[in-house]
Amino acid sequence: MDKIVFLDRPTLDANTFTTSEVIARYAGINRESVDRTIREQKTRLEHHGVLGFKIRKPPKGSSGGAPQKIYQLNEAQATLLITFLKNTDRVADFKDELVHQFYAMRSELMKRQTLREIEKPVRRSLTDAIQAWPYCNKWSYKAITDLSCKTVTGMSTKQYKAMKGVPKSVTGPDIYSADDLAHYRALESKVIVLLDLGFSYDQLKSAISGQPITVTLPAREAAQ
Repeated sequence: MDKIVFLDRPTLDANTFTTSEVIARYAGINRESVDRTIREQKTRLEHHGVLGFKIRKPPKGSSGGAPQKIYQLNEAQATLLITFLKNTDRVADFKDELVHQFYAMRSELMKRQTLREIEKPVRRSLTDAIQAWPYCNKWSYKAITDLSCKTVTGMSTKQYKAMKGVPKSVTGPDIYSADDLAHYRALESKVIVLLDLGFSYDQLKSAISGQPITVTLPAREAAQ
């Protein structure tokens, strides 16, 4: 089945939700019936949080059509709502998949949050390593974190944030998937070691990409 559970933002404090439109489509129920049930059970649903919604305007250039209210339901609200639906085979299959995807999405967020907490001391160590780096200048932190981000995601930090639609103030690791964050942590540990060894930026870049590293010895050592 397609993706039916979503995050309201890409950051670690995201909330999971599904929509009235998704429920109607995949459970094979008339959209108006789902919306009517939501309105009828609004008080019960709001026991489990604010009942969110978005207004979808008709496509630009289309002829007529009224804006549509798309309800957004958190996990508890969606779980309650589907208990009010007639349990056909299609509805039962949808319920099963909905529970599975909510669990999977929640598990992914928990992994990301755990890895991020573990990684925080490493971030401080990286800052210290950059500050002690012989080649350190005011651009070093950005250059090295951009290099790490590009290695993990294929994009610079700026490009990755733009793709995720988050403000500049959000750090890259805060929006990585759990797998990407684990990769980033391992890479960051490697970078710290290379910085402590006095690798130049070009050597660091080569080492991370697996390319041969050119080492230039001081004149006295080269002559021996």
